[in-house]
Amino acid sequence: MATNENLPPNVIKQLAKELKNLDETPPEGIKVGVNDDNFSVIFADIEGPAGTPYENGLFRMKLILSQDFPHTPPKGYFLTKIFHPNISSVGEICVNALKRDWNPTLGLRHVLIVIRCLLIEPFPESALNEQAGKMLLEDYDEYARHARLFTGIHAVKPKSKLKSGANSEPAALNVDHTNTSSKCADQKTAISGGAPPLPSPLAPKAENMQDQSAAMPLSTEVVGVSGSEAAAATLKEAALTKVPAAGKKKMEARKKSLRRL
Repeated sequence: MATNENLPPNVIKQLAKELKNLDETPPEGIKVGVNDDNFSVIFADIEGPAGTPYENGLFRMKLILSQDFPHTPPKGYFLTKIFHPNISSVGEICVNALKRDWNPTLGLRHVLIVIRCLLIEPFPESALNEQAGKMLLEDYDEYARHARLFTGIHAVKPKSKLKSGANSEPAALNVDHTNTSSKCADQKTAISGGAPPLPSPLAPKAENMQDQSAAMPLSTEVVGVSGSEAAAATLKEAALTKVPAAGKKKMEARKKSLRRL
């Protein structure tokens, strides 16, 4: 097992400073595990970026530093199985930052960020997983389906523990159904502005004017009727009440004429 003794003192000092910085202010979606006894193997947990087939996944990887680091790039491996064009079936990572684009001045933060960006934008032209690379170029939906399947099986995030005594039931689900009908009725009344309900079309109809007048009495206080119109309605009502008396007089006049004959 490699130890810090395999690395030059100046490299150990630089790595200790960088690892402390990564632990205190980790890059977005990346958490580095620090091992004070062995800086030559760096572990990191990478969250699957949103909007990718790796979303909601947590992927563990490691960087192995050689004895002549930083003159030679570290080797990167995914320990969590993943379906990706640039990551082989054994987890080896193919990215330019760890190969031809390597620069001794590049730090671990830069390397880790580049690897996470690889999950956002794969490079099928330099694929280590030929199946994933071909699928990405020819049928992205099928590629995404495979990647999501691997993520769901191998890279599920550990569920956070609930606090003791906490209610895991969402508050929105605690609905009171006992007064549902009364609440709906109140809502309808509020919408209509508190106006009385219209008469039901199934209600019995009045057979004559007298029944109608009994069911709907005339009133001068009806909204929308002027004073003159109300007076005319009152006179009309009075005329209707005098009709039976006029008819009675005609009957008495006819009886008198019959007596004379």
